[in-house]
Amino acid sequence: MDGILIVDKRKGMTSFDVIREVRKKYNTKKVGHIGTLDPLATGVLTILIGKATKLSDFLMEHEKEYIATLKLGKTTDTGDSEGNIIEEKAVNLNISDNIDQVFQSFVGESMQIPPMYSAIKIQGKKLYELAREGKTVEREPRKITIKEITILNIDKDNNEIEYKATCSKGTYIRVLCEDIAKKLGTVGYMKELRRTRIGNFKIEDAGKFIEIENILTHIPKVEIQEYDKLINGVKISIRGDRICNNISIQNDYEGLVNIYYKDKYVGIGEMKNNILRRKIIL
Repeated sequence: MDGILIVDKRKGMTSFDVIREVRKKYNTKKVGHIGTLDPLATGVLTILIGKATKLSDFLMEHEKEYIATLKLGKTTDTGDSEGNIIEEKAVNLNISDNIDQVFQSFVGESMQIPPMYSAIKIQGKKLYELAREGKTVEREPRKITIKEITILNIDKDNNEIEYKATCSKGTYIRVLCEDIAKKLGTVGYMKELRRTRIGNFKIEDAGKFIEIENILTHIPKVEIQEYDKLINGVKISIRGDRICNNISIQNDYEGLVNIYYKDKYVGIGEMKNNILRRKIIL
């Protein structure tokens, strides 16, 4: 069984808990996932099964979509509702126009400092392990992109704002919540988080299994004849009329392609100067 299983992760489960369940259900050790979700978070977790685990590097760059609840007036040591409150500050949510302007100011590229409570390793140790020891270390800012951000609801009685954000890989919504709160003149933390999409994998598709050849449908198909050469690592020349999806030799296409041989899916290759070399043979 080779492909992707789209899971709606429950609150309280770790991403590895999900992997453990899938391994047991499908009786295979070849199981991985894309994009870790903390136990607090729910939503889309894409589980790679069998030979699909080889595709993880090609799927990690996909953008993600989240629905988050920002709790204003308090901040925690973890940046979410599971931490201890370390600061409190007054909140003013009376100027709705200003609130939207603040949120929209985060759209685009920016530099974000990863939180201490994260799985990033520094000198061989995960940051959250250092944080639990009461240590804080300097973290290098990372470039992120917020493609879109939309306020869904403002609860003035409870000082909470629910919003949807579409962002790049490596974006920490906990940090985004804290930064938004600061720009609103107060402090805050992430109360709830639900991931609704990773690339083309949506929460509405939870429970669905996608066959391996239908995973990278956004890249063109190439039909080959020299199968033995390719699987042995030999680069082969590709004529334009053998490339599907209306991409021809005149376009000088460069990039990843899905490889087929006699209508059977073979794997993934890379085209450059009309030369195909294998990347992953399944």
